[in-house]
Order: sequence, then structure tokens, then C-alpha cells
Amino acid sequence: MIVITGPTATGKSALAIQLAERCAGEIVNADSMQVYRYLDIGTAKPSLAERARVPHHMFDVVTPDVEYSAGRYCSEARAAAAAIHDGGAPVLLVGGTGLYIRAFLQGLVEEGGAANPELRTRLEAEHAQAAGEGDPTRLHRRLEKADPESASRIHPNDVRRLVRALEILERTGEPPSQVRSRQGFDDAPYRVLHLALDLPVAQLDARIDERCRRMLDRGLLQEVRDLVARGYGPQLRPLQAIGYRHMWPVVEGSDTLANALPEMQRDTRRFARRQRTWLRSVPDARWVDPRDEAKIAADVAAFLEALLGPSR
Repeated sequence: MIVITGPTATGKSALAIQLAERCAGEIVNADSMQVYRYLDIGTAKPSLAERARVPHHMFDVVTPDVEYSAGRYCSEARAAAAAIHDGGAPVLLVGGTGLYIRAFLQGLVEEGGAANPELRTRLEAEHAQAAGEGDPTRLHRRLEKADPESASRIHPNDVRRLVRALEILERTGEPPSQVRSRQGFDDAPYRVLHLALDLPVAQLDARIDERCRRMLDRGLLQEVRDLVARGYGPQLRPLQAIGYRHMWPVVEGSDTLANALPEMQRDTRRFARRQRTWLRSVPDARWVDPRDEAKIAADVAAFLEALLGPSR
């Protein structure tokens, strides 16, 4: 398994396509936004022409109104990788979503079964009511009483993780920490070359700013308008992501692209820093400069040759 990851705008997709062409490999997506149909420009999804150069998998899996979890991703992406391996080709796992990469490489099952939208909605409403009554930590205290270990890892303001933990508790009758310890990341069947692309901060910031400008030039605003025409709105989680959430006020007429662009650039730069921080906790990640294409190609060739022999 060849992993190509790194902060946004480091050139993961372009490099992965070049490497896949060199080694007759196939690409499996590991970007949590690129699994959604109709979200192309704002997710920097490889174009159809780029995807035609080598086989791509796990793109355009679901529509934006479908809840898509890391557990489902793990199951479906591993199935795609198994089929690729059965065909004799190397797999390049490409993307910047750390949780998806970790789930793929180390295993993850759905905690407490499939998601329950009704239960989640009720818990979110309970939190909103508690916050409106001046008691925003009410649900966190409930979790702390039932499962101190999980509560210690979740900030009281992290509503999404808090609601998910309470959902597991209600569905299974078990503390979420026990469910996770029994079903967590403990299945690592792959031999991995884990390449983390990175650039000096100033250079990456410049690339991010330029990419955001190109997204607007390519029609991100129209992409959001098309989503509205398809019946998708800003309440959907994928459409709250960077880029899309910045377009909604423009679509509604309450803001302008001139104001939205610098906010989108700023939030993308901050996101890249969070990605870099997460990657620094990955012990086997090998940091590489994406501009050093010859060295990266040599590393990949050596990795494959050590496993498969010189025929690769």
C-alpha cells in the first residue's frame, strides 16, 4: 500500500497519477469530501480526464444528503483495494483525511451499528435546548457520569463527537470507550509506504490562495447554485465544508465573492495547519517535498521491488 497524503494543495492528486502511471497502479480516494457526487470544484476532485489516465476508485460514491461514515469508508475502500490487489496492481491510497487513512490501514468498524438519524437529531435538539437554557455542558455531564474516559477526551463544546458518544451509549447500553476498545483500530493487514507531502508554510499558503482563486474562476459559485437546483441545502454536513459554506451567503445575496474569497483562503490555510499537526502524530509517515518527483518515484520503485521483485 502506497499512501500519498499531506496538507491540502500540496499536489497529492497530480503526483499520485504520475506514480500510478509509472507502476501500473490504481488510486483509491482517501478524501472524505470527494466521496460525494456533484461536489467537484470545491473538493479539488481530479477531473474526468485525469481519472481516465489511471483507474480511480471511491469517488462519487454517495449524494450529499447521505450520511457517510469512516466505518463505511473502511469497508468499501478495503473491498476496492482487495479487488485491485487481486488483479495484480499496486494500490495508491490518496487523500488528506487522516481518519479515513487510519481507518483503512488499521481497521475500523461502525461503533454501535449503523447511524441512527432520529436518535442523533433528538440528542442535538437536547443540546440546543440545554444551551438555550444557559446550560451548554448538560450533555457532557451526562456522558461524564456514564463514561468518564470518553468524556475526558471530548471537549464540552465539541457537539458532534459528544452527540456521537451518547448515541453509542444509548444504542448499545455500553460506555463508548468500551465499544471502541473492543472494536477499534487493531487490524493492520497492509505493508505500507506512507508518504506525507509538505512544503514550507509561505509556499503552501501561496498555493492555497491561488487554488481558492482558481476554484472561483472555474465556477464554484455556479456549482453551489446547481446543488440548490438539485434540492441540496446548507443544512447538509458536506455543504458546510470549506468553500461551500463560503458560497452560501453569496448565493443568498447577502455577501459578495470579493468578501468570500479571503475568508475561504484563510480557513483553508488553517485547515492545512490542522492536517499537518495530525500527520506529525503518524509515526511511520515519511515527509517528502512534492517537487522532488524523481526521489519520490525512486522510493516507490524501491518499495515495490523489495516486495514484488524487479518486474515492477
